[in-house]
Amino acid sequence: MDIYKEVKRRRTFAIISHPDAGKTTLTEKILLFAGAIQIAGSVKSRKASKYASSDWMEIEKQRGISVASSVMQIEYNDCIINLLDTPGHQDFSEDTYRVLTAVDAALMVIDAANGIEAQTIKLLEVCRARKTPIITFINKLDREVREPLDLLHEVEKHLEIDVIPFTWPIGMGKSFQGVFDLGTNKILSFKSGEDRYNIPRVLSGNTSDYSNKKTFEKLFKIIEQDITLIKEAIPNFNKESFLLGEQTPVFFGSAINNFGVQEILDALTNYFPPPSPTKTIQRQILPNETKFTGLVFKIQANMDPAHRDRIAFIRIHSGHFKRGMKLKISRTQKEIKTNNVVSFLSQKRDLVDEAFAGDIIGIPNHGVLQIGDVLTEGEYLEFTGLPCFAPEIFKSIEAKDPLKNKQLNTGLKQLSEEGAIQVFQLYKSNNLILGAVGQLQFEVVAHRLQYEYNADVNILPTNYITARWISSNNERTLNKFINSNNTNIAYDTIGNITFLAKSNAQLKISQELNPDISFHMIREHNEKISGTNHSK
Repeated sequence: MDIYKEVKRRRTFAIISHPDAGKTTLTEKILLFAGAIQIAGSVKSRKASKYASSDWMEIEKQRGISVASSVMQIEYNDCIINLLDTPGHQDFSEDTYRVLTAVDAALMVIDAANGIEAQTIKLLEVCRARKTPIITFINKLDREVREPLDLLHEVEKHLEIDVIPFTWPIGMGKSFQGVFDLGTNKILSFKSGEDRYNIPRVLSGNTSDYSNKKTFEKLFKIIEQDITLIKEAIPNFNKESFLLGEQTPVFFGSAINNFGVQEILDALTNYFPPPSPTKTIQRQILPNETKFTGLVFKIQANMDPAHRDRIAFIRIHSGHFKRGMKLKISRTQKEIKTNNVVSFLSQKRDLVDEAFAGDIIGIPNHGVLQIGDVLTEGEYLEFTGLPCFAPEIFKSIEAKDPLKNKQLNTGLKQLSEEGAIQVFQLYKSNNLILGAVGQLQFEVVAHRLQYEYNADVNILPTNYITARWISSNNERTLNKFINSNNTNIAYDTIGNITFLAKSNAQLKISQELNPDISFHMIREHNEKISGTNHSK
């Protein structure tokens, strides 16, 4: 098996956007055009029980939103595409952030009516920090939207990236007539409808077909000034700048009408890079190395409710995975079995016989693997860049039926391992506090506890508004702080001591009065912060 050749075939990318930009619809249409599915599910078609392939959770089907990232592997143009659909809602930004550490590129979807929104900017900051190449799809041109030049200016201004139009829209809404391809100088005409096989008519100004030529000239006249301006003012596409995340090719279309999807699918296979080297604390890993290296970037419970399982999602960074091979967890040095490793098409799974760098595989586990774990054939390696952020909203939780406390605790343990919610146990009691980035996370957790764990719960307010993990080089100082602030102290799920503050003023005063205590806003997943060996 030629590892180098197989790695070159891989394209691993995430689809990112703000909510309702059409990201999940575009994901469906990419699967459709690549031949992975026969009918595109629509998040709008609830009465027909058609749901998006990437929205597999019950709450996603009920609410019409994506609340968990999903993984889909497809083959197209001799490329193996690993597509990761992410939640658009900002309340699930941590899940999206972790996904962005597992990909080599990103496809950004922008609603042409709304333009750039806050969540898009945050996600692009993550991509920019990692120099992630980005292709942009400006969606919903079949509606009344903003002027394309205004949209390009906004992308450049807010996302600090050079935009290079590859196509240009002709009209919008009811007058949307297609796009001009700046690479071929041809027009792809638009016809409303969701028929996949309604291939756009290609119009050219350089043809002996009189009807074709006259139609081209009529449509081109609408955008002639824009095209002249673009060719004079916008730099040429540079592959190197694109791969450094400094330029983004821009395509216009309408995902719901299948228009522009083919061009996006071709662009991502032609321009997105194959897997690249990865830095660890110990050394740099090359994707075509013979030895296997993989990183757990996500854990998902109950993808198959009938089996109440937990799947660890692993991005392969090097080597050739073969089913049955022995792998070790760097953190614990435990050996794990790989007889039931799977690949994904959202919730659907297939057993994996082999996989290569860039691929995403799933290992069923029962709490053995955690987010941030590194799997190797024996070498000890540590990755960085999978942060856990201090939560911003806090609630207490209780089972409505005390006899369901066991189900509640099991559910919270597994959901916290996923990163769906953070769970803290108060130092002075057994009471549990939930921490989240957004309110919607609590609603999703309550729904999943009821639906997946048979634990109906009450989510109740608390007085806490912010949190910091604490540590100190002086154990006596740390113990003194804990004992004098015991009503504000809690343990997270891996034993890190956490200070829960009831106001920002309380946090600020505590920091000023205790210079020998470190207050951490971010920690790495699985990180045991120094000075947390205090026992209750």
